[in-house]
Amino acid sequence: MALARWLCLILALLSGLAVSGFPRNPSRLLRKRSLPEGAVDGIEVYSTKVNCKVTSRFAHNVVTTRAVNHANTAKEVSFDVELPKTAFITNFTLTIDGVTYPGNVKEKEVAKKQYEKAVSQGKTAGLVKASGRKLEKFTVSVNVAAGSKVTFELTYEELLKRHKGKYEMYLKVQPKQLVKHFEITVDIFEPQGISTLDAEASFITNDLLGSALTKSFSGKKGHVSFKPSLDQQRSCPTCTDSLLKGDFIITYDVNRESPANVQIVNGYFVHFFAPQGLPVVPKSVVFVIDVSGSMYGRKMEQTKDALLKILEDVKQDDYLNFILFSGDVTTWKDSLVPATPENIQEARKFVMDIHDRGMTNINDALLRGISMLNKAREEHTVPERSTSIIIMLTDGDANVGESRPEKIQENVRNAIGGKFPLYNLGFGNNLNYNFLENMALENHGLARRIYEDSDASLQLQGFYEEVANPLLTGVEAEYPQNAILDLTQNSYQHFYDGSEIVVAGRLADEDMNSFKAAVKGHGAINDLTFTEEVDMKEMEKALQEQDYIFGDYIERLWAYLTIEQLLEKRKNAWGEEKENLTAQALELSLKYHFVTPLTSMVVTKPEDNENQTAIANKPGEGPLDAEVIPSMAYLTSYQGPKTPYYYVDGDPHFIIQIPEKDDAICFNIDEDPGTVLRLIQDPVTGLTVNGQIIGEKRGSSDSQNRRTYFGKLGIASAQMDFRIEVTPENIILWNGDSLSTFSWLDTVMVTQDGLSVMINRKKSMVVSFGDGVAFVVVLHQVWKKEPAHHDFLGFYVVDSRGMSAQTHGLLGQFFHPFDFQVSDVHPGSDPTKPDATMVVKNHQLTVTRGSQKDYRKDISVGRNVACWFVHNNGQGLIDGIHRDYIVPSLF
Repeated sequence: MALARWLCLILALLSGLAVSGFPRNPSRLLRKRSLPEGAVDGIEVYSTKVNCKVTSRFAHNVVTTRAVNHANTAKEVSFDVELPKTAFITNFTLTIDGVTYPGNVKEKEVAKKQYEKAVSQGKTAGLVKASGRKLEKFTVSVNVAAGSKVTFELTYEELLKRHKGKYEMYLKVQPKQLVKHFEITVDIFEPQGISTLDAEASFITNDLLGSALTKSFSGKKGHVSFKPSLDQQRSCPTCTDSLLKGDFIITYDVNRESPANVQIVNGYFVHFFAPQGLPVVPKSVVFVIDVSGSMYGRKMEQTKDALLKILEDVKQDDYLNFILFSGDVTTWKDSLVPATPENIQEARKFVMDIHDRGMTNINDALLRGISMLNKAREEHTVPERSTSIIIMLTDGDANVGESRPEKIQENVRNAIGGKFPLYNLGFGNNLNYNFLENMALENHGLARRIYEDSDASLQLQGFYEEVANPLLTGVEAEYPQNAILDLTQNSYQHFYDGSEIVVAGRLADEDMNSFKAAVKGHGAINDLTFTEEVDMKEMEKALQEQDYIFGDYIERLWAYLTIEQLLEKRKNAWGEEKENLTAQALELSLKYHFVTPLTSMVVTKPEDNENQTAIANKPGEGPLDAEVIPSMAYLTSYQGPKTPYYYVDGDPHFIIQIPEKDDAICFNIDEDPGTVLRLIQDPVTGLTVNGQIIGEKRGSSDSQNRRTYFGKLGIASAQMDFRIEVTPENIILWNGDSLSTFSWLDTVMVTQDGLSVMINRKKSMVVSFGDGVAFVVVLHQVWKKEPAHHDFLGFYVVDSRGMSAQTHGLLGQFFHPFDFQVSDVHPGSDPTKPDATMVVKNHQLTVTRGSQKDYRKDISVGRNVACWFVHNNGQGLIDGIHRDYIVPSLF
C-alpha cells in the first residue's frame, strides 16, 4: 500500500501537537485530480479547533483535529502531541468514518504488555518519548484508508501555576500546513474576578495578530479567541506554507482584594492563598557553584553573567556568600556578609575572576554552605526574622570525595535538618537530574534544568527572581478539626511574592453551614494569621455559573494535586512506604482517568479483523455568617469591664462610660473636615492615637447641622517604631520603614513581641499592646449609592490599664479616675430629653439626657448607651478647649 507524507497540527492549551507521516512507497502516484489548498500529499487537515475552559485555575482542554485522505491509497500517519509537562492526558479518541475508538487508561505494566504483544505481531504504531523545556511529546499512529476521514480528539487537564504574578497558558503552534478552519477558544471563569488578561504570539506581527485575535474580560469571565484566516496563515501573500510556528501565550491574573479565597463544590474545597503588600523577609543566600573543567567556555561565561545580574538585584537587608567547587572547595568569604554596596562591588570582582578547574566535589561544597548558614543562625549574625536559602548549580555528577548519590543525599538531609530549602540547578543533560531533584525535594526545595542555549544566563536569572522575594516563612494552612479528609500539602517553608499556595481537600460533613480556613506565617516584621470564612449557602449562589464550570472541577483539581504530591513523595520513599504511595497514586490515576507516570492511555482500533494498538505514556524528567472569632483581647473586652471604657463613633460622638455609676457622659466635637484631633497621647508608653475628620459627600452650608465623622485614624508607638494608618479602604502597618498593607476584605492576625493586630473582615480591627492596652476600630460601610454619607470609622478603648497617669487627649484624659454628680433633673427643650446640672472637674454644667450607639458587638444596629450630653464641644468637661487638641498631621 502506498503511503505519503502527512503533516498536521493539534494545538492545545499550554501545548502544541504536530502530526507527521512518511510514505512507505513514494513511487506510487496519487490520483490525478485537483487537491484542496493546504493539502500535503493528498492529506487535508481541514479543521483544528481547541476548546479550553479554565475554572479557578484548573484547565480542561479538548482539542479536535479533522482530516481527510484524498489519495487513492491508505496512509499511515504519525501523530505527535506536545503538551505541558505538568498536564495529565485524560482521554484520546480516534473517529474513522464515523466510528469512534476510545482510549482507556490502564496501569503501565498492563498497557506495556498489551503494547509489546501488538509490536510482536507487527500491528502497532511506534512510540516516541521526548521532553523539551515546557512540553512533553507523545506519538500515536493510525492507518487511514483512501477517501476516509479521521478525527483526533485529545483531552487533558492541568492546574495553572502562578508565576511572577500571573497564570500562564502556553501553546505550541506548529501546523506545518494551511488549515481551513483553525481556531483556539479559551473561556476563563474566576470567582475572584479577573484583573488582567493578555495574549501574544512569537510567530506573527502585532498587526496580523490584532485582526485574528479577540480578547476580553469583565467581572469573573474572560475570553480569548485566535482565528486566523487562510491568508493570515500564509508565510507570504502568494505562499502555500504556514507561518504559524512558535509560541502562543495567554496570561492572566485575578483580583486580590483578599489574600485568600476558598471555594467549595460537591463536598470538595480548594483554598487559594496569595497575600500582597507585605514587606520582603530578609534572606541569607549561599550560591554553590560548579567550576569543574566541564563548565569551561560558554557555560562558565553564562553563569558569571547571570551571577553579576543577580548581584544587582540582591537587597541591602540580605546576606550572601559564594562557594566554588571543583576537586576542592573554596569560599569567597569565611562567613555570610551583608549585601552592602561595598560588599556587592567586591562580590562582582570575585565573580568576574571565577575560572574553571578540576573535578566535581558536590558533597563537600554543599556541606560547607549548609554549615555556613547554620552557624550564622546559631551565632545570631543574621536578623532573627530572616530566612536561609542555598542554591547549587552543577553540570555533572560527583566524582571526587563522597560520590555516591544516596550518601550525599543522606549527608545533606542530616545537615539541613529541615531548617531551610535547597534549590538545585542542573546545567545541560550530562548529569543525574533525578539525583538533583530528589535531593532538592526532600529538603523542601525544587530542581530546575538549565538548558544549554543562548538564553541560559536568563534562565538562571529567572529562577533567582522566583525565590528572591520571600514574603512569609513557616506557612501553614489550618482547617476545622475533624472536618477535613484527604488534605493535600498544607505547610510550606516559604511563600514567595508572585506565587500562590493551593490546598485542596474533602469535607467530612457536606451539610455544614460554614467553613473556616486560616493561614499562619512569619513575616518580615511580625507573625500573621489570615482567616477566611465561607457561608455555604452564599457559596452555592456564587457558583451558579454552570455554563462555565465543567463538572466536578474542584474534585478533579483535588485529585490532580494529590496525585502530583504523592508522586513527589514517592521519589524519596523506599520499601513499604513507596509501595503505599504508589498504590494510592495509581488508584486515583485510574479512578480519574489521568495518564501519569504510573498509567498509560491505550487506544485499540479493529482493522481487517485484527487489532491496531497505540499507547500514550507520561515521560519523566529523567536523564533524558457565623462570627469569626476575634483575638482574646477583643473577647475579654466584652466580658463586662470593671474599669471605664471610652469610644468615639458617629458624628463624632465621644462617650465616657463609668460602670461604677452605671452611667456615661458624651459630647461632640464640631470641626471642619480635614481637621486632625489628638485622641490619646501617653508620653510614658509612647502611644499616640489621632483621628482625621471627614464630612458629607455634599457639604452643608449650615455649620450647626453639618455631620462629620472620623475617616482616618493613626495609631503609633514611638517605643516600638510602629504605626498603623486606618481608613475605610485599607489598613497600612509600618514597622520602621517596612510597610504592610491589608484591606477590610482580609481576616488576618499580625503578631510580634508586645503587639497584636486582628482584622475581622468587613467589621472591625483589634490592636493590643501587651497586657493592658487594647483598642477596637469599627468599620461603618454605607450603601454605595448613598447620596450624602461616606464610609467612616469608630474607635473604642476597651482596655487602658497599661496607660500611664500622664496620658492625655480628648479620650486619654479620662483614663484617670474622676467623679461627677448629676442633680436637678428637669424637662428640657425636647420633652423626651430632660436637662440636668452636672458638677465635674470643678465646673457646673447644664447637660441633656440622650443616648448614643455602641457598635462593638453589632456593627449594623449597635446597642443604645444612655448618657449625659455635654454641650459646646465638651467645654467644662474636657481640659482646656477643644481646639487645644487639634494637631497638624495624623502622626
